[in-house]
Amino acid sequence: MKIKPQKRHKALQPLSREHHHGLLLSWKIRSGFNKNIDSERIKIYADWFFNTHLIPHFEMEENHIFPILDNDHELIKRALAEHRRLKRLFSKTEADPKTLSKIEEELEQHIRFEERVLFPEIQKVASEEQMDLIEKIHHQDSFVDKLDDEFWR
Repeated sequence: MKIKPQKRHKALQPLSREHHHGLLLSWKIRSGFNKNIDSERIKIYADWFFNTHLIPHFEMEENHIFPILDNDHELIKRALAEHRRLKRLFSKTEADPKTLSKIEEELEQHIRFEERVLFPEIQKVASEEQMDLIEKIHHQDSFVDKLDDEFWR
């Protein structure tokens, strides 16, 4: 049975596009490992992506999206716990292949959870006023990638 994609509210579409870039990070890490790229090179890119894209994305979700359901909601508790776990993984200073592999796996699982479970639930309960506010606050800039070492190619 094929999962039919749900139409994403236009206020959440920029966040979904950011999720797409996060999935590409996971793919790039996997590609790097498949090509036997030195883990230090992969970590440099992953750290750049985390600081440039994921931190602002997490802040937007935590400050403006998650409160729609309330921090005591089970789905929000899970999302916040996953954010904390990912932040801990990214904060490790050594370029450990096991840590990078965990980042790749857990980031992908987290994004799929938000896209398939959390965002649909938020769309169900959010008022138009809440969605309008999100749309006013969050404008996705065009994605700029770090291309000085395209180890995944």
